[in-house]
Amino acid sequence: MHYVYVLHSPSFNKIYVGETTDYNGRLQAHNHPQSKGWTKKFQPWIIIHVEEVATRSEALTREKQLKSFKGREWIRKTLLM
Repeated sequence: MHYVYVLHSPSFNKIYVGETTDYNGRLQAHNHPQSKGWTKKFQPWIIIHVEEVATRSEALTREKQLKSFKGREWIRKTLLM
């Protein structure tokens, strides 16, 4: 199984959308003190949404949808209200 996940940084009000086969492991990686990249600046992260899909191709398609303007608008209106 593959998952599309949405993380939220309450301290900075930032959203991160990603895909993985292990969303709990990815959350730990994003919150690890020695992590690198964009998410490091906005720790700590919490998972606010997870969708299970059958294939990586489906996960990448859904990730792209959620990263679009309308997808982020849906996240803010639906998941962060």
